[in-house]
Amino acid sequence: MSDNIREIPYNYTSYSDREIVKRFLGEDAWDDLNVLRIQRRTGRSARMLFEILGDVWVVERNVFLKNDLLNHSKRLKQMRQRHQARLQRIIKGAEDNPRAQKVAVCTERMLDEFYEWFDCEPKKRKEAFRKLSKHTHPNNIHFDAYTLTHHATDATDWRSHHPFCVITPDKPDEIPGLVRAIAKLELVVIPRGGGTGLCGGSVPLSNNAVMINVEKFDFIGEVKSRDIGDKGVVDTITAQAGAVTGKVMEASRPGVFATDPTSLWACTIGGNVASNAGGKHAVIWGTCVDNLLSWKMVTPDGNWLEVERLNHNMGKLHNVANTEFKLTRTDSVSGELIAEEILNLPGSIFRREGLGKDVTRKAMGGLPGIQKEGTDGFITEATFVLHRPFEITRTVCCEFFGQDLNDATRALVGIKNHDDSMDDVFLEGFEHFDEKYVKAINYVSKSTRRERPRVVLLIDVSGNDELRVAQVCADICRITSLGNGEGFVAISAQDRARYWGDRGRMAAIAKHTRAFKMNEDVVIPLNRLAEYNDYIEHINIENSISNKLQILDELESYFGSIESQLLSNNQLLRQTLNLDEDVNLAEKLATCLQKLRRVKQRWTQALKGLDEPAEDMPELVPDIKIKPTESLFRVIQRGDLRISYRAEVQASLLDRLRGNKTLINKIHEIHQRVLSGRVVVATHMHAGDGNVHTNIPVNSNDYLMMKRAHHVVERVMAKAEELGGVISGEHGIGITKLSYLNQDVLLETAAYLKKADPDDLFNRGKLQPGLDLSLTYTPSFNLLEHESVIMEAADLTELSEEISPCLRCGKCKPVCNTHFPRANMLYSPRNKIQATGGIIEAFLFESQTGAGISFEQFEGLHDVADHCTICHKCESPCPVNIDFGNVTEKIRALLKDKGQSRLNLGSRLSMAFLVMKHPDAVHLMRKVVIRWGYAGHRLAHAALKAVGLVKKQTAVQRNLEGIPAQVINFIERPLPSIPLHTTRQMLGIESRDKNLIPVLRNPEKANGRAVFYFPGCGSERLFSQVGLATQAMLFELGVNVVLPPSYLCCGYPSTASGDHAVGDQITYDNRVLFHRMKNALSYLDFEAVVVSCGTCYDQLTRYQLQEVFPDAPLIDIHEYLMSQGVQAPEIEGVQYMYHEPCHTPLKQHGSATAIHSLLGKDAVKSDQCCGEAGTLAVASPDIAGKIRMRKEEEMLKASLLLSAQGDEAQKVLTSCPSCLQGLSRLQGETGVEADYIVVELVRQLHGEDWQNSFIERIKRGGIERVLM
Repeated sequence: MSDNIREIPYNYTSYSDREIVKRFLGEDAWDDLNVLRIQRRTGRSARMLFEILGDVWVVERNVFLKNDLLNHSKRLKQMRQRHQARLQRIIKGAEDNPRAQKVAVCTERMLDEFYEWFDCEPKKRKEAFRKLSKHTHPNNIHFDAYTLTHHATDATDWRSHHPFCVITPDKPDEIPGLVRAIAKLELVVIPRGGGTGLCGGSVPLSNNAVMINVEKFDFIGEVKSRDIGDKGVVDTITAQAGAVTGKVMEASRPGVFATDPTSLWACTIGGNVASNAGGKHAVIWGTCVDNLLSWKMVTPDGNWLEVERLNHNMGKLHNVANTEFKLTRTDSVSGELIAEEILNLPGSIFRREGLGKDVTRKAMGGLPGIQKEGTDGFITEATFVLHRPFEITRTVCCEFFGQDLNDATRALVGIKNHDDSMDDVFLEGFEHFDEKYVKAINYVSKSTRRERPRVVLLIDVSGNDELRVAQVCADICRITSLGNGEGFVAISAQDRARYWGDRGRMAAIAKHTRAFKMNEDVVIPLNRLAEYNDYIEHINIENSISNKLQILDELESYFGSIESQLLSNNQLLRQTLNLDEDVNLAEKLATCLQKLRRVKQRWTQALKGLDEPAEDMPELVPDIKIKPTESLFRVIQRGDLRISYRAEVQASLLDRLRGNKTLINKIHEIHQRVLSGRVVVATHMHAGDGNVHTNIPVNSNDYLMMKRAHHVVERVMAKAEELGGVISGEHGIGITKLSYLNQDVLLETAAYLKKADPDDLFNRGKLQPGLDLSLTYTPSFNLLEHESVIMEAADLTELSEEISPCLRCGKCKPVCNTHFPRANMLYSPRNKIQATGGIIEAFLFESQTGAGISFEQFEGLHDVADHCTICHKCESPCPVNIDFGNVTEKIRALLKDKGQSRLNLGSRLSMAFLVMKHPDAVHLMRKVVIRWGYAGHRLAHAALKAVGLVKKQTAVQRNLEGIPAQVINFIERPLPSIPLHTTRQMLGIESRDKNLIPVLRNPEKANGRAVFYFPGCGSERLFSQVGLATQAMLFELGVNVVLPPSYLCCGYPSTASGDHAVGDQITYDNRVLFHRMKNALSYLDFEAVVVSCGTCYDQLTRYQLQEVFPDAPLIDIHEYLMSQGVQAPEIEGVQYMYHEPCHTPLKQHGSATAIHSLLGKDAVKSDQCCGEAGTLAVASPDIAGKIRMRKEEEMLKASLLLSAQGDEAQKVLTSCPSCLQGLSRLQGETGVEADYIVVELVRQLHGEDWQNSFIERIKRGGIERVLM
């Protein structure tokens, strides 16, 4: 083909044209096309062929496009006609050329297969749906584009095909029937957990895979004591396959759950068993297989198999001579016993000798389930032994400096050897990361040295004797100092968590390559670790020099081209380069070229001679003290010789060409472009067992960089084997390491799988020899953004840039309100980002074809945006700081700008009520829509409950869909009653004069102190008791309370709904008003801007209030009262739980501290969103109903905790008006009354009649009106 490796359009993937042609036309067709390229005359046939291939490739990989064509026959017909017309022209042009005829025949066959899919798929889906729905609820069977898209890959982002369908069964008992049904349909089963795999183990390799997502299987049992044999009675815990590992760890406390991979926030127990996961604690207690007591699975024949370990040694398996496992097979239909057997295995079979981890030995002597990566059955449940926690744990952070990394490696091995010599103190965690990670995560050094650490170790030192633990920590610091390092010891839990916090952000290494990396996890014997580290450094130095030489080559080529054109007297070039002002440019270019060639010669010599004695190359190492026979690599490694492009080349070129912007810009452009393709290897490791995570960030759009990275991986794998290690210690084999797996091990695994799964039903193609993995690919956001003109026209550029750094780590899943698997709601930011990427790609494709953009793509964006409460909680745990709340605002703004925004009547009325300012309009809307509407809602709830449409079981649990689901979700939890009047009405401070500022002042206590209180919508016009309580407490403190002249909205609701124009206008108007108010009240000393709503707080942070009220910080009413020392007298007869709003206004202390400080009582936290989320409950009742269901569960848990403490009345407190409404709606189910913290405080201080008392007092000279 041409020099351009991507002539085929719409290819926003790592594929070049070669892979696309090979995938659809075959290898021979690519060879033919290479010959035909030379024979091209007009290139017309090639362009038409590429258009066809581009269409087929983008539709094949993008389910949003595929489903759209499947559902719209007209669009499919148009595409078919377009393809047929092009094909006929290709055939006509190939009449006299056998090679062209062969390519045309292949193209015709490809199109026949392509359109045959559209003809057959509806029937195939219907048949599968009919058979599968006999074994699980129909709502659990998914063919939609959103679900298929985010199940097509795991954390690697490698893809091959998307699944045929995804099933989300409700309980494990459904699995046997589903497995049998899938086998009869001649499809493939792929078990899927949290999707955090790092080897592509769950990536479908064909388009007939049924993925069974186990995230609903989240049951975690209580800790139980069991007799395990020789070790006596120990604590154990049982969890289903979908239970999140981090939650199982929490449930195990105070016992230690030893399987704790870095992805514990999102990975699941089933995946841990299937991959034999490791983690921090593996250094002391081994990996998953070492800690399993039993596990249950469904075999390929659809029956049950339970595996139980006998005589567990409470340690690593390879430390015992022999192990025994009991295998019990049971018929899944009748429940009858099929067979029992005892499997005896030598301990040495589990790992290569001398290694702490090894997951390459897949057969494991025939032990089912564990480490098989879902190829021999379906894990549904596992029981683990728990270890006794140590009484004392300290964390040591070791920072190593200097250029010689061998010092750090020797210290690392020395620390481990020191630990091995003790039997009373243990290294419970032993982690390492190198300088590349230090940079990537912006690590803040604990040392006072000015230089950045080259290596960091994090070590948990544990034992039961505090003195001994302290002594070992001191020993570690001493050993560290011998390696040119410093040690720091953390004692408190907070400091220890802070130390380990850096370890959780390792994924940020790939941020600059748009979140793609090759992630290998080789295991190296500790005594060979220094050799491996040297090898990685060698590779990095090689790649660095090679990259610099490439820069020199491009500069030389560019300058040479300019020089030759100057000699030919190119007038246009002379004008571009301003030769009239620089008549000596030709001589300068000649000097630059000489410089480039001299440096190039020297660097080439250095690259070739890295392993040669440095003393043989004196011209490269002048004035450098070197040891005899010391290699040039060692001199460069320790930093005595630096090969620097900027110092040796760039500075000289820029100096000589000073003033010529065209050439200088080109120098910078060449440098940046070539530098971005440099392959860099970064390492972090579980240092105690030599498990080195070797990461290579790669730009997936850079084909040559991908090739170089693959070559580096080959070298890394070979080196690991050479040093006596293995190619994987915990990630698994999957598709990323299959080609590097030892052939004997692979054949042994294949023989086991042939016996365990003769029909190759489970995860077909994995762990099998002869599989062609060259056609896996990854999407590229960089290539998407090459279509910059179209992206900008469609307003997609900013959206794409926001989501492209996503690392797919899943840290957002635990905090996301719309990720609730048991309600079939898998809308974590990670999943939504993958879907959004697919929709952007669909937009780009459809905008370049005659058919135009389909409404289904807008529906896809609506679906993503609807499933976000804009809580912004995902930003904090994200290693690359993606805030999907901001992304959602941009999506909604895009939909509104394109005229595709959809607001139902409830949403429109809500938005209208919130932005109204005129008192008469507020009164009318409040009376008709809010008071009457809420009352009508309560009547509807009672009526539907009376006829049985509203039940104890929620609409979500009943799997309702469509209009019935929307109606019942909206009605099933009644809206609360609200106060008769707004706060302003009750105080008599309403005014139709926009220039009249109400100021509340206590005549008995008032002085020059003042606060500006911004009540917002919810605290003033909806739940007016909140605004009244806030003002009552401020009034009692004797400060002047300044209020806005009339009803004001902060602008957040408009901005969140996508109406940025209205939101920005409200913000601007309010800021102008605040300036005017401050000028009119300049005689007051403002000490705070007080709010009583979290969204108001968040929006007001955008107001630049420090310019208006320079000495008045923005603060929540509760934290302001805390600062003033307010506290209620001793409270009896009530117990508190608290609900932290998504937009909590208590930014400094949080609700628990506020309640304890103000009310003098502790409160039990009730997690999860209340489901109200601003206008979500009226805009999308079905989504709100799912969120609300989880909140009910959490409140009932908190209620049980409180009931165990006493039988007093229970109350849930919050600090958000919207949450107050949401929690009040749950009172009928939970029996827990909801209230505001400040309202409860004023009630406890001033009694039940506090409102009338305050209103009466304030109307006796407590109101002042100031005219602006």
